[in-house]
Amino acid sequence: MLISNLFRKKFPSHLLFWFLLYLFFVSPTVGYEDDKTAYLIAYAIKLGPQMIMAYGMIYLLIPYVLNKWGKILFGISVFGLLYLVFVLYTTLRYYGFELIFPEYYRVPRELSYWWRITDFRYFAKNIIWFLFPAVILMALQYYRHQQEALALREQKRTAELDALKNQLNPHFLFNTLNNLYALALKKSDQTPEVIARLSEILDYILYRCNDNFVSLTNEVTLLNNYIALEKVRYGKRVQVNFEHHVSSDAKIAPLLLLTFLENAFKHGVSQEINVAKINIELFANNEEVVFSIENSTPLHKTINDDRDAIGLQNINKQLDLLYPHKHNLVVQEDNGTYKVTLKLSV
Repeated sequence: MLISNLFRKKFPSHLLFWFLLYLFFVSPTVGYEDDKTAYLIAYAIKLGPQMIMAYGMIYLLIPYVLNKWGKILFGISVFGLLYLVFVLYTTLRYYGFELIFPEYYRVPRELSYWWRITDFRYFAKNIIWFLFPAVILMALQYYRHQQEALALREQKRTAELDALKNQLNPHFLFNTLNNLYALALKKSDQTPEVIARLSEILDYILYRCNDNFVSLTNEVTLLNNYIALEKVRYGKRVQVNFEHHVSSDAKIAPLLLLTFLENAFKHGVSQEINVAKINIELFANNEEVVFSIENSTPLHKTINDDRDAIGLQNINKQLDLLYPHKHNLVVQEDNGTYKVTLKLSV
């Protein structure tokens, strides 16, 4: 796993990172050094211990210690790895490069190797140096993971919305085709009007509401077309009052309000033997949308008359996806009436 991560896709980007980090440290001061070769090599040898520290934390300590054993053991492990890296660097310097470039290092040899690896102050001065690249790489990795997580959440969100719309559209089409079928059986003169209305509705659903948010005025037109179709079906059995005051640039999630209207006809009109009533109010501006729909309910309901049906379940899911913490849905059921009020912050 470690070799795969380091030497496949990530190798070029990591190589570039270390090269830029090296330039960042040596570029500002290399011109002031007398022995530029020793200076460049001195910084180059520090990259090795820094790499061990960085990749040891990222690919070993974090996944196998922090994620499995907790923060305390992780902290102890980081301190232990820091000390091992410090000993490695001190060994390379004491037994190698201080002998090769004595004029550059100018460190008294009486400061013994044992003293260096056991003196805490000498160790503490090098901690930040060894940790600095590791912190940068972890920050970059965290940012990349966050971006990937955001992309995955957006893909999931889009897929869920598409699934919800795919459930809504056939449901609506099935109800509307039933209306058209009933008129065709009667050979009604209103059949061409119904076909025209249905054609406009399908054109809107299939081609003009594919975005997450659409113009609310278009949704009002959709509701009016649906109401017109249902009035043809139920005739004098239903009275619909639709009052709307909508700003021209107000937007909303497509088909959101249609489900409430569908349910009002399904549960409040289809089973009513007397005259059913539906009152709809819609107010919208650039900041909020307030929608309420109230319908009369029949005295006797069928056993399967369940208001928490597929349509309303989808609405709740869609609201959670598109208006998280920005919606309020209230359902009120009294004797003879059923009212839904939806408030959205846009």
